[in-house]
Amino acid sequence: MPVKALFNFVARRQPAACSIPAGRRVYAVGDIHGRLDLLDRLLAMIDADDRERGTARSELIFLGDLVDRGPDSKGVVERLLAMHRAGQPVRFLMGNHEEVLLRAAAGDVRALRFLIRIGGKETLMSYGLTDEEYRTLDYDELSAVVSARIPQDHVDFLGAFENWIEVGDYLFVHAGLRPGIALEDQKTSDLCWIRDDFLNHRDSFGRMVVHGHSITEDVDLKPNRIGIDTGAFASHRLTAIGLEKDERWFLST
Repeated sequence: MPVKALFNFVARRQPAACSIPAGRRVYAVGDIHGRLDLLDRLLAMIDADDRERGTARSELIFLGDLVDRGPDSKGVVERLLAMHRAGQPVRFLMGNHEEVLLRAAAGDVRALRFLIRIGGKETLMSYGLTDEEYRTLDYDELSAVVSARIPQDHVDFLGAFENWIEVGDYLFVHAGLRPGIALEDQKTSDLCWIRDDFLNHRDSFGRMVVHGHSITEDVDLKPNRIGIDTGAFASHRLTAIGLEKDERWFLST
């Protein structure tokens, strides 16, 4: 059975306990990590799926981690910035990789060191850093080059990303929530970075949480959360969840 058909079959067998307001359709996209090729393919799939499903007010939510690890982070940022500038209904969540990249672009050398450890070299190369520069420059010199190479409009775009988005019974975050803490009291560090305490929590968060950040081979569908980071940079599978009324389905490259 084709992946899309299988996911739709599984989705329709889930209890219809969560919904979004009538007349709206939401697609949320997992961690892209520099895979512009997969992003373009998934956007085409979403466009086709949206047309097939008929009239609704459709919007896209990107769950963060646009950058690092894959080969074309700059291209991903430019593609999504162009969609935003064109007035398309798109919203973006701050991922931990954007957070580190922004600190590095602001001249934070410690953040730059950490960025490279978590896959940022590929991002810097996409912004024009050469192999020779990477080999020969010390971190202070490299920091100055990075600050100069990343365009200010990219910095401004990434810096304006949201920490969470609520639609009906669904809450969209990058990494997750600290259990037992009200949404308005959640730390940005947890929203961007949390892992085990969130993933291992079995009780309700008050809404169905849709998140990325933690890689799984397939969609991670739990009673209180849905993880859609399928490791696109390595697996070649970029995944989106679609939501309309009380229905949910999945698209994957």
